Amino acid sequence: MVIQADLSARVVLDTVSMEWLTAVEPVCKPLDHVGGVSVTHMVKCVPGWMSESPKPGLGEEILVLEGVLSDDMADYPAGTYLRNPPGTSRTLRTDPGCVLFVKRYSFEPEDAAVVRIDTENAPWLPGLVPGLSVMPLHQYQHEHAALVRWQPGTRFQPHAHFGGEEILVLSGVFEDEYGVYPTGSWIRSPHMSRHQPFSREGCVIYVKTGHLPLTGRHET
Repeated sequence: MVIQADLSARVVLDTVSMEWLTAVEPVCKPLDHVGGVSVTHMVKCVPGWMSESPKPGLGEEILVLEGVLSDDMADYPAGTYLRNPPGTSRTLRTDPGCVLFVKRYSFEPEDAAVVRIDTENAPWLPGLVPGLSVMPLHQYQHEHAALVRWQPGTRFQPHAHFGGEEILVLSGVFEDEYGVYPTGSWIRSPHMSRHQPFSREGCVIYVKTGHLPLTGRHET
């Protein structure tokens, strides 16, 4: 299994065509690893699945893609963004089953915000160019997470990514000068990578920037 441990490399994966790894529970599609730990993965949970808190020192970001995820406080339908900092005591479960996009890693020590956003009902803000709308999800120092909605025919200016960029295409087709990325595409671009994105068809993407190391390879 290719585990995408070289964080200085650009990676594009079609998560739709990837096979589920069934040797673990819940079944998952690992996207990248750091230090032997699966940091980013798609997870499919069967009805009745339950999980305790992640390993000590790890926080987690979760985007509910299908179904309903629950914890001790509430139910979170498809479209919900959750952020649990390290040390958060929680039990996750799902009664009907769900599919999740999950990132588990060490947050900055002072980044202790617990976040719950229903993206189906949260407001969109104007983007930097006509046709672009942004829904901020979380920000801490140089790290940003957001949803970005592209109207058909929208183009953005060339730019570089300090601290890298990660994209999951949630709907439609995202593009740049390097390729065409349909729904389910996962793109990880390293520190100071450059591109000029656009969308002829229109799309919605999850974007995370500023969280990748500035140099170097992380061995497993």
